[in-house]
Amino acid sequence: MKFLDQAKVYLRSGNGGPGALSFRREKFIEFGGPNGGDGGRGGSVIIECVEGLNTLIDYRYQQHFKAKNGGHGMGQDRTGAAAADIILKVPVGTQVLEEDNETLIADFTEVGQRMVLCKGGDGGRGNAAFKTSTNRAPRKFEPGWPGEERWIWLRLKLIADVGLVGLPNAGKSTFLSVTSRAKPKIADYPFTTLVPQLGVVAVGEREFVLADIPGLIEGASEGVGLGHRFLGHVERCRVLLHLIDATEEDVAASYRTIRSELAAYDEGLAAKPEVVALNKMDSVSEEDLAKKVRDIEKITGKPVHVISAVIGENVEPLLFDLLKVVDAGKAEERAEQEAEQRKQAGEEAETWRP
Repeated sequence: MKFLDQAKVYLRSGNGGPGALSFRREKFIEFGGPNGGDGGRGGSVIIECVEGLNTLIDYRYQQHFKAKNGGHGMGQDRTGAAAADIILKVPVGTQVLEEDNETLIADFTEVGQRMVLCKGGDGGRGNAAFKTSTNRAPRKFEPGWPGEERWIWLRLKLIADVGLVGLPNAGKSTFLSVTSRAKPKIADYPFTTLVPQLGVVAVGEREFVLADIPGLIEGASEGVGLGHRFLGHVERCRVLLHLIDATEEDVAASYRTIRSELAAYDEGLAAKPEVVALNKMDSVSEEDLAKKVRDIEKITGKPVHVISAVIGENVEPLLFDLLKVVDAGKAEERAEQEAEQRKQAGEEAETWRP
């Protein structure tokens, strides 16, 4: 399945059906009267977050979604049929934006969330609804109310526990393929990965989701290279795994390049927990490797993992370290949610009056 993380779609809900103008005329029945029924409701356009999806590829082949109109009312007080709703199914992490691609309408982060984007028009009233004691034979009825229409943007930001970042050819795809069952494209040239890749990493009896973000280069936050449009996926990750190629002459400059691009795109990215790993340890001498480790530790102020993704050297300790950071992030989120719930409960208790 191809990966698509952005799509523009047109939505239109159905018009309400018109009410009926009708009178009761039956043989041998002494009294007649208006009996025009109301029109049916037009179909609405609803967006729903479902599981089992990780791309917006469905909206690559269909961009227009139009709900049907409601049925018209009929005699004998028969109401027109309501039109069926159209439901757009999107994966977790999808944002809905206005046509300007900036104004946020909704952010779907949990399965089951749904929202009405275009409400179907109400059906018009038939002449039976206008009957009064002084107007026994009204000839008034209403047309159906019009539906709504709009253009929207769908933008997917993958939700993963760990996000892999680094310069092109740092070994991110190799690391993903070694630690999970994902099968990303691997080659000895830059920009092998053209779209984000997801993999489930097993650590003992535990698991976490790892996302391989296409390689970033200097100026990525301003639209240079491939990575600028995928920086948004990093926003959803709890921790960043920064892979650095040990064969680079200046590993400190490589580290600073990625960190500056993350900060330029969003200050929140630079503030995320980070684990740094020097990859391809089997391709450099021990003396050169030790010097490069010292250079990175001097900048980061924390230990640096030294690994070789190809042969699996020191990969397992790195995965356990990542799992600890992920667990700490989840515990912090739970604590914040509980604090928010207690705050809301306290505010409700204060505002209650007998």
